[in-house]
Amino acid sequence: MELAADGKQNALSPAVWLELALAREQAQQHGDALLAYYRAIIEAQRQGLWLDAASTPPELLGRVAYAMRYVKAGRRRFFSHALGPVYALHGREALARFDECLAIQVGDRAVTPPDARQRPSILYFPGLPSAPFFDRSLFPWIADLEHDFAAIRDELLAVMPQSQRSERVFASDAAEQLGLAGARGAPSWHGFYFWRHGECRPENQALCPGTSAVLAKLPLVRIAGQAPEVMFSVLEAGTHILPHRGVTNTRVVCHLPLVVPGGCALVVGGQEHVWREGEAVAFDDTYEHEAWNRGTSTRVVLIIDVWNPHLSAAEREAVAALAAAMKDFNQAAGI
Repeated sequence: MELAADGKQNALSPAVWLELALAREQAQQHGDALLAYYRAIIEAQRQGLWLDAASTPPELLGRVAYAMRYVKAGRRRFFSHALGPVYALHGREALARFDECLAIQVGDRAVTPPDARQRPSILYFPGLPSAPFFDRSLFPWIADLEHDFAAIRDELLAVMPQSQRSERVFASDAAEQLGLAGARGAPSWHGFYFWRHGECRPENQALCPGTSAVLAKLPLVRIAGQAPEVMFSVLEAGTHILPHRGVTNTRVVCHLPLVVPGGCALVVGGQEHVWREGEAVAFDDTYEHEAWNRGTSTRVVLIIDVWNPHLSAAEREAVAALAAAMKDFNQAAGI
């Protein structure tokens, strides 16, 4: 099933997208109709509309309900087609839990995490144990990571003066203003990236060969154009990363603290954790979390995205395929 984006209509209102979708459907252009219906719904819900009957104009209730049914069925077909090779390789039995994940994603089932504090913003995988922090015993590689702490820290200290290699974490001033607060002047959170949005930073890896060799041994989440995110995370004094949530519980965020002055902490699901240099911690970022540096000098941790250890290899492959299909669908719709 192929979909194509129409980049000439980004400024259309939800109601106009709805009209366009209907015209495409009547013309038997079902792929284009699906994208237009989806775009209408997303644009409306970004404005706080079409969330329920109360937020939908009465004259549009029937048409919006139809659009949602059309989109649910169309996305189900699109994802099923994209996931066909994974099911053919591993079989339905090995992917029984993933079937539930897919049903949630297309709207056939509700999200019901066992811990109400856990709320992924994009993809929820049912059946995985829920807790803000993970037991270290689930990660047999953590001891080796900590063993290499001194060598990793030495490479960090060598590259820190090279500010031209640093990238801001937030993509825009507006996003940064929403995500950061500063106790003493402008806040600053930036990173020296080894991987960003799934893309390798070969120049940075070459500058830190020891760290890169360590990372190569880890079960990094690998989804083209999306994951992993791996960086020396540099949080300047007085900076507060405000509460936020991650996209999926299929991923675990691991921190190896490298430079930690006093007054620094991480809070996940209401539980405060104080970093200790050389002592790794793994947490589920679909719980609301925040971090701060209330000290007087820079804090640096190595952030690593790894797979949730409770997923099987087949489930990891299915999740990666679904995430890629979701990205393709959204891009085709111009989202």
